[in-house]
Amino acid sequence: MKKHVQIFLLAVLFSVFGASVSQAAISVGDQAPDFKAQDTKGMERSLSAYKGKFIVLEWFNFDCPFVKKHYGSGNMQELQKKYTQQGVIWISICSSAMGNQGYYGAEETNRIMGEKEASPTAVIVNPEGTIGRMYGAATTPHLFIIDPQGRLIYQGAIDSIAGTDPGEIAQADNYVKKALDASLKGDPIEVSATKSYGCSVKY
Repeated sequence: MKKHVQIFLLAVLFSVFGASVSQAAISVGDQAPDFKAQDTKGMERSLSAYKGKFIVLEWFNFDCPFVKKHYGSGNMQELQKKYTQQGVIWISICSSAMGNQGYYGAEETNRIMGEKEASPTAVIVNPEGTIGRMYGAATTPHLFIIDPQGRLIYQGAIDSIAGTDPGEIAQADNYVKKALDASLKGDPIEVSATKSYGCSVKY
């Protein structure tokens, strides 16, 4: 009986954290793979359409407590607003399969984004998981930064504290902010790859 309980607990932990130990499908310095997908407002989006700009790809799942931490506090929205105002393209992607945790249709996703006052450039619901698997998106959140030449320059966690308490945000090193600030100034990125944390992407 005890063994069964241990197996059950391990399965639960893997469900929440397991994907965070996976490596992304592409490495920093690689050319970011192009994709085409319709966003939640019916517009076609592709990576190649934004060549010459910095791009952030953010994986989300609104039912994940780690995502709730960053959206409930306004942390993710502040990043979106700050950097899109500087010309950065920010694409938020949900790869939850239909029927799995975090899946919402386009209309409902737009409603939730509006309630949260989020301001990404575009939102893509990709229940087939093609874009997430292309990049090796493992957790929600999981963030990727692409430079104007189309190269991956950062991938991993949003920050340095892998918890669900919004109070941790102020004490954490925000890797995404630091990477974007350095890149926009033309400076090298100090930390270009980290282990993402959060709920496993519900492919």
